[in-house]
Amino acid sequence: MSDKTSSIRILTVDDHLLIRVGIATLIGPEPDMEVIAEATNGREAIAKFRETRPDVTLMDLRMPVMNGLDATIAIRGEFSDARIIVLTTYTGDVQVIRAIKMGAKGYITKNLVHKELLQTIRAVHAGRKMLSPEVAAQVASCIGEETLTAKEIEVLRLIVVGNANKEIASRLAINEETVKSRVKSILIKLGANDRTHAVTIGLKRGIIDLY
Repeated sequence: MSDKTSSIRILTVDDHLLIRVGIATLIGPEPDMEVIAEATNGREAIAKFRETRPDVTLMDLRMPVMNGLDATIAIRGEFSDARIIVLTTYTGDVQVIRAIKMGAKGYITKNLVHKELLQTIRAVHAGRKMLSPEVAAQVASCIGEETLTAKEIEVLRLIVVGNANKEIASRLAINEETVKSRVKSILIKLGANDRTHAVTIGLKRGIIDLY
């Protein structure tokens, strides 16, 4: 049996059991790393991090209770040297940029876990930043694109759950003309043909999500 007393200690955070099992199976045979704890949402991740102080944390972005972005902010705020790798099915450029700004040291997509996870863990543990080529290309392709304002994102989030302009105006305590103006701006900035197209683009780019 391998001696793992000086191995890279890993916290895995994901709400899907199969993902956590898959990661543990991948890491298990490696002599220089081990999974020491697991969490199913961001709130649990913060508690587990405080309890175990892992060397590297694998953080899913989209989880119930508290998402990975908020958990990353909280952990990095309390432990500035925390090494967090964002692990997600999503390649949305907005999510990538947010995660990096919040202190994530690596970002890989789940479909590339079997190819890139181990080398990413080792690189991040050694103090380097790691982005998969797929993610780096996604970020580069969107540099310079206009971003939505917080108020426009608020409107888009209400559109995604089926609210009409009148309902949005009521929910946000603004007039309907203001809603129409924001919707028009959203369509222009996203290059969308209509509201449904805007929602599709917003979800694809990670500007909004369904959690």
